Amino acid sequence: MIPSLVRATVLTALSLGLTPLQAQSPFQFPTANHALYEPGGDARFLAPTAPDKPWTSGGFGCVRDNGTRMHEGLDIRSLQHDRRGEPTDPVCATADGVVAYISRHPGLSNYGNYVVIRHIIEGLEIYSLYAHLSQVAPGLVIGQPVRAGQQIGVMGRTSTAEVITKDRAHVHFELNVFVNDNFAAWFKRADPGERNDHGIWNGQNLNGLDERQILLQEHQQGARFSLLTFVRSQNELCRVQVRATSFPYLKRYAPLVLPNPRAEKEGVAGYEIALNYNGVAFALMPRPESEMKSRARFQLLEVNDAEARANSCRKLVIERGGHWVLGPHGLEELEKLVD
Repeated sequence: MIPSLVRATVLTALSLGLTPLQAQSPFQFPTANHALYEPGGDARFLAPTAPDKPWTSGGFGCVRDNGTRMHEGLDIRSLQHDRRGEPTDPVCATADGVVAYISRHPGLSNYGNYVVIRHIIEGLEIYSLYAHLSQVAPGLVIGQPVRAGQQIGVMGRTSTAEVITKDRAHVHFELNVFVNDNFAAWFKRADPGERNDHGIWNGQNLNGLDERQILLQEHQQGARFSLLTFVRSQNELCRVQVRATSFPYLKRYAPLVLPNPRAEKEGVAGYEIALNYNGVAFALMPRPESEMKSRARFQLLEVNDAEARANSCRKLVIERGGHWVLGPHGLEELEKLVD
């Protein structure tokens, strides 16, 4: 059964005339490796965490450490190498956009050298991220418009989290939603002893979408593919109520905010929000006081038991005494969203 809030997103899309037939396939591969589209090509497309690990460990989801750790991107294998075996693949913008952030300081991030590009797709702000670069394209600057397919760097092995061996050389590629403009202030309060060298472009402020599924659905559906429909159709992990009425996500992702005539008439006291297992808020319904379920700032309303068990690595909800409750990571995700 489709949860009511998800059903509402589909009905809203239809009422606004936002059908997949109106959309164009927005994304390109960031490198020349297109093996994802070939029969059995996943193993040639993705770099696993080790030679004895399956290709899935280089993909998106609860694929690391026996399913207990989230990986928010695709580790796309290298195809080109110099005489020393170092990767030389050009890394290119996946879609038209504007450079939002560049880090040329590989010792300051698990991402090593990385670039973030802002795209507007069907009214949604989507941020692509390209990590572990050996170098960023000379002259590339923040605020610079880029075209799909334009080179922005060279594949490499830079990272502070691990030693990426030559046989595992890859670009870590993400497609994300941006959580909160106030992230830097929130991070300082939440983790006062931790460094944040990247401000709002810290990876914790970017929640990943399943890039592999996006690329595959684009390929299969062609011009019928709609990113907005893809986001609105995420599997619901849980539904929560938040007592907050004004936070940046509401404006940035206005196409994900659902109409509620009663809230329009009585005033908004909070929002009912559907989250997927990676914490992406993909449906937000304003609620008046008469429809609020609790006086608490955050209230867990419903959990998709099958999804919670199948994809538990983020631990946004946890079982306690035979019941689902918001876990510390779930509460942190909500605070990060609305603070």
